[in-house]
Amino acid sequence: MNTTSVIDVSGLVSSLSARGVEKQLRRLPGVSDVQVNYVGGSATVVYDAALTNVAALQAHVARCGYHCRGESVPDHLCEPHAKDAMAHDMGHGAGMDAHAMARDMRNRFWVCLLFTVPLFVYSPMGGLFAPPAPPFGLALKDWLFGLASAAVIYPAWPFFVAAARALRNGVLNMAVLVVLSVGTGYLFSVGTTFFFEGAQFYEAVSVLLVFILLGHWLEMRARAGASEAIRALMNLAPPKATVLRDGAEFTVATSEVLPGDVVLIRPGDKIPVDGEVLEGASQVDESMLTGESMPVGKKPGDAVIGATINKSGSFRYRATKVGADTALAQIVKLVQEAQNSKAPAQLLADRASQWLVVIAVLIGVATFVSWYVVLGQPLLLALALTITVFVIACPDALGLATPMAVMVGTGLGAMNGILFKNASALEDATRLNVVVFDKTGTLTLGQPEVVELALAAGTAEDDLLKTAAAVEKFSEHPLALAILKRAQGLALEPAGAFTNVDGMGARAELGGDTVLLGNAKLMALDTVDMNGLEAASQRLQGQGRTVVHVARAGRLIGLVAIADAVRPTSAPTVTALHARGVQVAMLTGDNRATAERIAREIGIDIVLADVLPGDKAAKIKELQAQGKRVGMVGDGINDAPALTQADVGFAIGAGTDVAIESADVVLMKSDPFDVVGAIELSRATLRKMHQNLWWAVAYNVIAFPVAAGVFYPFTISPEVAALAMSGSSALVAVNALMLKRTRLAGIRIGPATSAVAGPQVATAQA
Repeated sequence: MNTTSVIDVSGLVSSLSARGVEKQLRRLPGVSDVQVNYVGGSATVVYDAALTNVAALQAHVARCGYHCRGESVPDHLCEPHAKDAMAHDMGHGAGMDAHAMARDMRNRFWVCLLFTVPLFVYSPMGGLFAPPAPPFGLALKDWLFGLASAAVIYPAWPFFVAAARALRNGVLNMAVLVVLSVGTGYLFSVGTTFFFEGAQFYEAVSVLLVFILLGHWLEMRARAGASEAIRALMNLAPPKATVLRDGAEFTVATSEVLPGDVVLIRPGDKIPVDGEVLEGASQVDESMLTGESMPVGKKPGDAVIGATINKSGSFRYRATKVGADTALAQIVKLVQEAQNSKAPAQLLADRASQWLVVIAVLIGVATFVSWYVVLGQPLLLALALTITVFVIACPDALGLATPMAVMVGTGLGAMNGILFKNASALEDATRLNVVVFDKTGTLTLGQPEVVELALAAGTAEDDLLKTAAAVEKFSEHPLALAILKRAQGLALEPAGAFTNVDGMGARAELGGDTVLLGNAKLMALDTVDMNGLEAASQRLQGQGRTVVHVARAGRLIGLVAIADAVRPTSAPTVTALHARGVQVAMLTGDNRATAERIAREIGIDIVLADVLPGDKAAKIKELQAQGKRVGMVGDGINDAPALTQADVGFAIGAGTDVAIESADVVLMKSDPFDVVGAIELSRATLRKMHQNLWWAVAYNVIAFPVAAGVFYPFTISPEVAALAMSGSSALVAVNALMLKRTRLAGIRIGPATSAVAGPQVATAQA
């Protein structure tokens, strides 16, 4: 059976570094799929647990030249800076997260700049005035060599290492081009310094490297920003927990809490791990997982979720899920898997990036041969143009275009309770033109409520409710609970001789009178006087209501109409989808009268009523056969086939594990309006992807001929090429980060209704 793990892969210097790791991991026995995320520094690996394991994957990543500490979602989420502590190998970039790599690039940039300034001043080609004599009695050429060596060797070392790794893993990446350009210029200048006559351009190589490092520093900072959603989620868990062991209290790290431990929670504490309340009661803020703003009451037997906040009382609970099994850890894993997955556009960009490096090398060689051998131009010009081609063709912008947008988009969704499981769902959601909603539990609350009362002449509303509730307090039927809820606070008479009448209702004695509660058949069976309410009964039933007839002493005293309550956000959801050009359909097993009533109430376009559970997927197929791109929103076990059949399946977070497992998107707040937010987010993300890809492609189309000197005498220097290349990558990264400013329409428009979304998701992903 296949297992999916998300593992760390630190030290990826360029987008094509990820391709090398993918290529090597796929060679392991048992590995069926690998997706490495260069931006996030992690890999999703699907493998046969009987043939390999995480330790073997970790060891293989290390053999590729990168650092891996195993599972990216750790057994504890309470040490958010643990990755920073791994930044021990600054020279190779191993073990560093994006923040640490950004700091490392920043330090190398400043070192390079520090030595480049005097190098530029002393250089015969760059000096603007006569510099003082070199110190220590050195010759000028030796002084320039020393400055250039300090400006190049340490600052450029990560690129040398990354190029070696890439070649060893069978790929060509950006680091190879940097080494070819910087290394060629530096070695040529060393040769003219000590071995043969010729011009030196140490200062050009150093300025070139300054711009490359500056671009990478900005890019690494942007990568770190793209990972903030994961970091924010991981920071939710408390670092410590108070547990009872052998009758004594101990404060331990959250990572050391064991299943079965009794955990003590006091007012204001964060709950460390998932569990079940043993004693005590409190109100718990679960908004971080469910979006529910109101605290949820907890009593013995209730579930609590790790990282939620205790607001009032104290209680003890037994830990049931710890470490990577907690709801929070599973959500982090779900988001990471989505960020690591690749949209179709990214797969194309990855292949294009690989070929772009090969083409750059070929064009660079052709440029040198054309200018130096064929056209007989000076060596310095040919070499400068060749280096310019190598530099300007770095495919980082193309490699960053899609993954940066996907990371920011899925992260933004997670922070708003919308969990995309993969990048394909993020892209496919933009194309939906019909969204099908399951009725019960999705458009409605799945909780019957009293929606209307019809009173006989001389009967007060309270009298009707008290009579009905006095009988129904003996029943656990959902209709009885709806009546009891409506009659809450009223003083009830004691009833006796309660009898259930199968399929029709109930009978009881109340104050010496016989009371009947049920449908019209029960009333007819006992020849009850309808008391002028026949028309009202037919009208309510025609509207799709469930009508409870209440008779006392042989006369009907009133009717109680009960219906599944529509969610407050259902009508705004339909309106918002219509505004975005999306039709809305409702799928239900209810009769057409009930379905049509709800459809009219909230503005549904297409009503699919009287649908058996096994036929839901077939109805989705029928819509798809009409050429429609269909999204399906559901919450039940019988919705799973339809969720799978749909182009994009949306699971309500409070739904069943099977529905969540079958869906492409999980709506944690159980609010149908979040479908609108998901579509808005997917469209905004796809716009960023397209903007970035068009920019990256246009840049390379223009850059190659300019760099190769096609428009001679108009040429650009290697330094300008480095600035253009770095600026292009930084622009793509910053443009993706601008997605964070997207305001998702309708997010938090209404109250969430789920208090169990977290553990349901955790179970689905465990």
